[in-house]
Amino acid sequence: MAWVNYAGQPSHPHYERAKSLILGGLPASLLSFGLKGGFDEGVQFYDALNLFKRLVNIGDAKSLACHPASTTHRQLNAQEQAKAGVTPEMIRLCVGIEHIDDIIADLEQALSRVK
Repeated sequence: MAWVNYAGQPSHPHYERAKSLILGGLPASLLSFGLKGGFDEGVQFYDALNLFKRLVNIGDAKSLACHPASTTHRQLNAQEQAKAGVTPEMIRLCVGIEHIDDIIADLEQALSRVK
C-alpha cells in the first residue's frame, strides 16, 4: 500500500476530534488507502474482492468497498477527481460485522492478486 487514511490513526489530523465524537473512542470502520500500482492496480484489487460487496454506500452491517476513480467519480476528468479528493489508486472500505478472519482473508487474497 502507498498510503492509508483512517481517523483512528493517532497521526490523522482529525484523530482527537474523531475520538471525542465517537462512543467507545474509536472512529467507525471507514477508511481509504492507496495502492502503489495506481488506477490499474486499484481496479484489479477491487475486482478481486469476494466478501466485500462492491457498493458505494457506507455504514452498512456488511463490508463494502469502492474504487471511486472507476465507479462514483469515473465521469470526472483527472483534475476534477483530484479536487474531489479522489486519486486513481484509492480504495474506500467500510468494514462490516463479518468474522474478522474472513475480512482479513478477503483483503489478503485481493492484495496478493495485485503484487
